[in-house]
Amino acid sequence: MAQGTPRQDTPETLTLARPASPQQLGAVSTPQQEGAGGDMELLLDSGGPAAQGEECRRQPGPSARPRRYGCSVCGKAFSQSSTLIVHRRSHSGERPYACEECGRAFAQSSGLAKHRRVHTGERPHPCPECGRRFGKRSNLAVHRRAHTGERPFPCPACPKAFARRADLAVHTRTHTGERPYRCADCGKGFSTGSNLAQHRRTHQPDRPYRCTQCGKGFPGSSELLRHWRSHTGERPYRCGICGLAFTHSTVHRRHQRGHLAESPYRCGDCGRSFAQRSDLVVHSRTHTGERPYHCPDCPKAFAQSSHLATHRRSHTGERPYRCPDCPKSFAQSSALTVHRRTHTGEQPYTCAECGRRFHRSSNLIRHQRTHTAERPFACPQCGRRFHRRSNMVVHQRTHTRAKGCRPPASGDNTCWGTLETETPTATEPR
Repeated sequence: MAQGTPRQDTPETLTLARPASPQQLGAVSTPQQEGAGGDMELLLDSGGPAAQGEECRRQPGPSARPRRYGCSVCGKAFSQSSTLIVHRRSHSGERPYACEECGRAFAQSSGLAKHRRVHTGERPHPCPECGRRFGKRSNLAVHRRAHTGERPFPCPACPKAFARRADLAVHTRTHTGERPYRCADCGKGFSTGSNLAQHRRTHQPDRPYRCTQCGKGFPGSSELLRHWRSHTGERPYRCGICGLAFTHSTVHRRHQRGHLAESPYRCGDCGRSFAQRSDLVVHSRTHTGERPYHCPDCPKAFAQSSHLATHRRSHTGERPYRCPDCPKSFAQSSALTVHRRTHTGEQPYTCAECGRRFHRSSNLIRHQRTHTAERPFACPQCGRRFHRRSNMVVHQRTHTRAKGCRPPASGDNTCWGTLETETPTATEPR
């Protein structure tokens, strides 16, 4: 280097601090004065006052080795030159250790060694409880909480606690409503990155996985498999407590929380509890009467978007759920499930009183009234009660022969609401 030319720092340049003189250290208290265990570290930067011996600063630490190697970019100091070299890569972006299998690069050789286990399958950290092995010691530590029951990350808003900090972060979004993962195509927000990734597939024009029943295409095989169950009626996820079966694993897990008393969201009107805030929001509409999902083809409105989607098939005539045993098709997957029992002979609903079995739960409920003598359907005109709604509708025709109005079918109260509240005048025919 020519004399008088200023030195240019490079990522390889190490700044070695000059030892301070006793006079320069005279103003600094000794470890004994500050308390046992203290030590002295010189935080230096090239060209700065500390490099000239004009200033030094003491910080307590476990090691007595001075930190003489200072970073010229951020001022952080280290006791070993090799540590400084690794640190400087965080500024330069240098990653000299590349994986021969996939090309992924790392700043430290230890990072590369851990990454190679992905390719070799090596899992050097076994669990002493169950023998399951892990590639990282930190993953083993999290896994062991499944045996100890330790949940060190409690939610500040509800009684729930979690074994991982990441799970707590995702859970708190159910309280805050935060959806930090936003779709760049439609703007829809999601609480987890995995949900966003699954949603993004709906925008992909290429859908190579096609359903042989209805021709609908899907971007992934897992989506096609879930869709295929809507045709077959398969429900592979069964609750071990009550026996209910589900098509999706996520719905199954949500259901099980109800048995485990993990229902922190309580309704202020009736006291019923729910495992997720979204379920509470839907339930609250039964009290408020809110129906935010309106049909564009008729005046009907619905409390849930899924109910609107099912209703719209009554306008389009779409019946996407086909029976594999006969030509029949259905607008709802639940209707297909019930129909298939006519082929299999399955009768899963048993009366506890007489042992009679039924295809549908609604038939069982209706049958049980023969044992309890319950008559839940009352005539609004005379108060007479009936076992079945259909019997009540037939009875009500004896009260309503005027104006050509008929009793309601499937909840349509047009004109019927007036007849239920009005009494015939003297001029009207009886």
